[in-house]
Amino acid sequence: MTLHHPSHRKLLQRATEATPPTTPDALVVPTIRSPHRLEHAVKLAAKLECRLVLLCSRRWSSASAAEALYRRSGARILAVDVPEPDQLALPRFRTDALLRGTVFERRSDLSAKRNLALLLAKQLGWRNVVFLDDDIHVPRSHDLRLATGLLSRYEVVGLDNTGYPDNSVVCHAFRAVGGAQDSFVGGGAMAVRTTRVRSFFPNIYNEDWFYLLKDRGLRQVGVAGKVEQQPYDPFRTDERARAEEFGDLLAEGLYWLLDEGNDLIRADHGYWTEAINRRRGFIDHILASDHGQRPGLADALLAARGRLTRHITAELCVSYLDAWRRDRETWRKFVHTVHRTDSPDEALSRWNITTPDNKRVLTSH
Repeated sequence: MTLHHPSHRKLLQRATEATPPTTPDALVVPTIRSPHRLEHAVKLAAKLECRLVLLCSRRWSSASAAEALYRRSGARILAVDVPEPDQLALPRFRTDALLRGTVFERRSDLSAKRNLALLLAKQLGWRNVVFLDDDIHVPRSHDLRLATGLLSRYEVVGLDNTGYPDNSVVCHAFRAVGGAQDSFVGGGAMAVRTTRVRSFFPNIYNEDWFYLLKDRGLRQVGVAGKVEQQPYDPFRTDERARAEEFGDLLAEGLYWLLDEGNDLIRADHGYWTEAINRRRGFIDHILASDHGQRPGLADALLAARGRLTRHITAELCVSYLDAWRRDRETWRKFVHTVHRTDSPDEALSRWNITTPDNKRVLTSH
């Protein structure tokens, strides 16, 4: 019995035809880390001569610190201190309400930042943006221009990660015991066309996989260029596995259907009952294959299995996907209320974002 699809690569369209490279309108970096970690992104933006949008939040990240550090970098920087998601004037999603107050409620602000970037693009007339995480290295800046140029043919273009694999804890564990685990494109390095903002990032693990979906299938997704994910320890804490499990089950389950050539409408109660049993069998298979060579692996898998067994039901999966489809319609209607402006300050104030000195656009020469 097949328990897992280790790759969804066949769903992507490898770009083989040349298109004119295009400078992105903006390079968007959501960050909660020290501004010193942004040096690579700043250099990329300066070299590409494009805007760099730094969406800063939490304890170690600061727009004013970024301003002080990169004042003479030569990059055009829009540095913003982003408040907590519930303080932003963004749509209120049913998916958030469904998980609020449960073990599945996600404390990350990453999805809100990416949604904010999509809305800023519409306001400020940016035809495209490139999302780049602050722990991603781009060996060739030209690859970002290549990916952006391909947006004339695709709605989204992901860049191949040739560095440390970017997977869930469970998939990392599968690789660690000898499984042929692949990695997929994701929001850490992704060019998106923003002239029609039809998808949003839900606040759940694998939010970028959801962004790539339509109601019943996959959007046009190309892949070109290369980036490198910086290493991290996926088994450092059990909590990571718990926090990922619901989103990983949902995303892997939906993409399983796509791999098989099926419509996502088939993800009904019976399908999720089967998917949950399959997932449990997959985790048990990895546990049985582990010989204690990787510290923390077994504990992380047991944490994921506990979350799956005790809290995730087929009813919850169906309810979440129903809420997600309704949220997609809410998002599409909301985007139509967003109007064009040439002022970044005016654009940001629409979302309840202000700074004491009212300085957001930093131009270095």
